[in-house]
Amino acid sequence: MKDLMERFISKADRDRIESCVMEAESRTSGEIVVMVVPISYQYPMASLLGAGAFSFPLALALTPAVGGLFWAGPSNMWMFLALLIPLFLVFHQAVKRLGWLKRWFIGAKEMEEEVREAAQVQFFLKGLYRTREETGILIYISVFERRVWVLGDRGINAVIPEGNWDGIVAAIVQAIKDGHPVEGICQAVNKVGRILKEKFPVKSGDRNELGNL
Repeated sequence: MKDLMERFISKADRDRIESCVMEAESRTSGEIVVMVVPISYQYPMASLLGAGAFSFPLALALTPAVGGLFWAGPSNMWMFLALLIPLFLVFHQAVKRLGWLKRWFIGAKEMEEEVREAAQVQFFLKGLYRTREETGILIYISVFERRVWVLGDRGINAVIPEGNWDGIVAAIVQAIKDGHPVEGICQAVNKVGRILKEKFPVKSGDRNELGNL
């Protein structure tokens, strides 16, 4: 998954996103944090399902041929197990390591739930709930799942409906699909900054309370 992350966003890209966040925060007392992660959950069940889906029929198909070579008979259970176990282990590692293959065995609803849960956990781990006026907002992007989640603290949610972020989420997802993730993220950050500026303008003595990325 590290390679997936490196292909998605480089060090220069991270610097650019951080600059966009700083610019957006210069117009509001809100605190914007962008978080890009390679994957929100490891989905161990997907690896097991994938390994079983590939290894069982293949072992079943190979048993007669291999059994004949070793004079074990075309339906020897021990030969079947001798083939199934190594095949299962090989395919388990393949599904575990190859994201495009793993995705075949994960439902869209499960991905959505795992990304939402991971975003909520990171919201608290990053301390977004500790800002002075409860105006922290997290833009959480999970590369493997191709999902985006925007979470605002209580101060923001009290005056800005959560549905306001749906368009921003959709824009980032579309930019990722189009191969321009950084542009999409920066545009989203700027839009979030404009929305926050209307409700939470910069105040005297305002300071950056959270890391930007």
